Amino acid sequence: MPYGYNGKTLRVNLSRGTMEVEEPPEEFYRTYVGGAGFISRHLLKELWPGVEPLGPDNKLIFAPGVVTGAPVPASGRNSVGAKSPLTNAYGESQAGGFWGAELKRAGYDAIIVEGKAPEPVYLWIKDGRAEIRDARHLWGKPTWEAQCRIIEELGGDRGIRIAQIGPAGERGVRYACILHDINHAAGRTGMGAVMGSKNLRAIAVRGHNPIATAHPERLSQLAKWMRDNFMSLARGYHDQGTLSVLFGLHRAGGLPTRNFQEGHFPRAVGTIDGRTLRDTVLKARRGCWACPVRCKREVEIAEPYHVHPYYGGPEYETVAALGSNCGITDLAAVCKASELCNAYGMDTISAGMCISFAMECFERGILTEQDTDGLKLNFGDAQAMLTLVERIGQRQGFGDVLAEGVARAAQHLGRGSAEYALHIKGQEVPMHEPRYKQGMGVGYAVSPTGADHCHNIHDNVHTGPSLEFEQMKSVGILEAMPSQELSPGKARLLAYFQSWRFLLNSLVMCQFVPYSPTQIVDITRSATGWDTSLWELLKVGERAINLSRAFNIREGLGKGDDRLPQRFFTPFASGPLEGVAVDPDGFARMLNSYYQIMGWDTQQGAPSLGKLEELGVGWAWEEMAKGRGDACGG
Repeated sequence: MPYGYNGKTLRVNLSRGTMEVEEPPEEFYRTYVGGAGFISRHLLKELWPGVEPLGPDNKLIFAPGVVTGAPVPASGRNSVGAKSPLTNAYGESQAGGFWGAELKRAGYDAIIVEGKAPEPVYLWIKDGRAEIRDARHLWGKPTWEAQCRIIEELGGDRGIRIAQIGPAGERGVRYACILHDINHAAGRTGMGAVMGSKNLRAIAVRGHNPIATAHPERLSQLAKWMRDNFMSLARGYHDQGTLSVLFGLHRAGGLPTRNFQEGHFPRAVGTIDGRTLRDTVLKARRGCWACPVRCKREVEIAEPYHVHPYYGGPEYETVAALGSNCGITDLAAVCKASELCNAYGMDTISAGMCISFAMECFERGILTEQDTDGLKLNFGDAQAMLTLVERIGQRQGFGDVLAEGVARAAQHLGRGSAEYALHIKGQEVPMHEPRYKQGMGVGYAVSPTGADHCHNIHDNVHTGPSLEFEQMKSVGILEAMPSQELSPGKARLLAYFQSWRFLLNSLVMCQFVPYSPTQIVDITRSATGWDTSLWELLKVGERAINLSRAFNIREGLGKGDDRLPQRFFTPFASGPLEGVAVDPDGFARMLNSYYQIMGWDTQQGAPSLGKLEELGVGWAWEEMAKGRGDACGG
């Protein structure tokens, strides 16, 4: 019998209203593991070149990993992938919570959704049985109301876990997300828009069959170790959530402010930082499956904006995107914006970046009140920010322009606005400053999903003794490197660390629960019974990187798309990093070093046949050569 997985994938064709179960062999699981590995393989194998992201021929894949649902902290995540409507390239995002573990307990390791339902529907999966149900009564409803209705009509079982879109996904907002239990978001690359294009409102799951594991006693020991030690390893995440990093980034000059014009924001301290949220509006700490860290926030505010705790609370990326990067210090307004994004189902990073883009364009005279439906879009105007969040979610007026993302919005506006549209491959830059973390800037450029901080290095933790620095010694990175260094050594660190992060995104495990690489190997062995090694598992991550890169090459992306916005080559005018910018020549040299280390050609950054054969996926060479598509932001 299999350990760690069920051996079953559910394939749902919404156009025909049919479902079938596939049973991949063990070699498939050991090759791709789950999550990013499953998704990159299926998209490259099953989508024809140039497929329309919001058309019925795109496929939406939900994929936990072989350790998802195991009784250890960090094992509650799942990945969601499709061709992205934001980038016209490889799209994938991950979410925490309980949904992935519940899907495994319900009998499936992955769901592949094809076609488009003629009317709105949702999928109900319980203990190995699946059915398509009418969702017309849910269409247009905010996520909390839809969740309550689904649970009620399925018998009121509070153990039901729901992945769903909101009105933004229904309306095709290109950065709509998929929310799992309301406040765990598969946020980036527009997976919610793909789900909406298929008339699929939600997938509800319930399972009562724990996943069999090969060595449950060892998993119990590992879980106990983390429960006993997480406060010394991840105290900040427990105490303040991911918002614990805001003050340090501000102090170092790496806090995105006013659409990345600045890297420090003194007014954030005491207003929107982690301590302030903890001491004023925090109601409770939430966690994910089997995890004691409980890094999720639950906030409650009565006035001036009513914010209900069932929508959770903002994390660092949300506070920076809708707070400092919009010049806003009103914590209540930022919490309300977070609630609205969760109610509509929108990525808070892209939403905040679209609004800060509009604010800079307005202050520079590129936009006027005639363009913005009468709104004065000045940095620091919390009410204008909230109004735009709602108009984007509704695709109303100027919000309809911003719902397309900054790349398409700039194309629509013209007038020199593209200079202020900060994106890579069409996806808005997240809340980590490349002038501060310069290797991360190269990581942004080569990311298959566009700018992404979750499968990337954070240079500041590799400058000297830190938990992450010590962990990378397991793969041979032994020397500290300055944050602003751009070198072959930094390229090597990026290549190795990306393989590590893509492995975690395939297993699918949380990066905020600080296991060592040795412990991750131990968990995988104990869950699956495989006599695996760190070397084999890093090849899983490297394989996923190369398959997603091959997908993008086939869609027409290449070296010309591996670039940074010009703003990051422009020095800061003030602050702790005054005068610091990314050196364009150093960036180009490190990019070429990265290609060579990865086994990619330096003309297009395409994986070589030899590299693909070395990874056991030589078939991807022919797939990569099949066609070319058009890429937004290219």
